[in-house]
Amino acid sequence: MNKTDLEQHIIQAIEDNPYCSLATVEGGKPKARYMAVYNDGLSIYMATNRCTHKVEELEDNPNVSLLLGYESGGTKDLLEIEGTAEVSRNGELRKQLWNNNMEKWFTGPDDPNYVILDITPKRIEYTGKGQDMQVWEA
Repeated sequence: MNKTDLEQHIIQAIEDNPYCSLATVEGGKPKARYMAVYNDGLSIYMATNRCTHKVEELEDNPNVSLLLGYESGGTKDLLEIEGTAEVSRNGELRKQLWNNNMEKWFTGPDDPNYVILDITPKRIEYTGKGQDMQVWEA
C-alpha cells in the first residue's frame, strides 16, 4: 500500500473510532486513560481540563501513545499511534471542537479550564482486518 492510501486508511480508522486509550508518562511510567478523539486528517485532538494530571504530565514529557480500534472478533482496524502532545488554548480550535456533550465539564468553548491536546503523530502502526501491519512515519 502506498503512503497516500495508507494515510486514507488511517484517517478513516480514526474517524470510525470516537474513543481511544491515551497514554502519557507519569514518573517514568506509562499512564493510560480513555479519551474522546477528534481529528482533521492526521491532526488529532482531545478536549480536557487544564487542571488534570495529564496536562501536568505532558508539561514534563510530551510523548504520548494512542491505541484505537479493535472490536471483539477483530472487526475494526487497529491503530497504534506514537507522537507528541501540546496543550492548546487556541480559541478557534476550541470553538471548532466544542459540542454539547462537553457541557458536563465546561461552561462553554470560552471556559478557561477547557483546553485541547493537539497530538502530532510521529509513527503509526495500522493493521486492517485480514491485513499485515503497515507503518506510517512522519
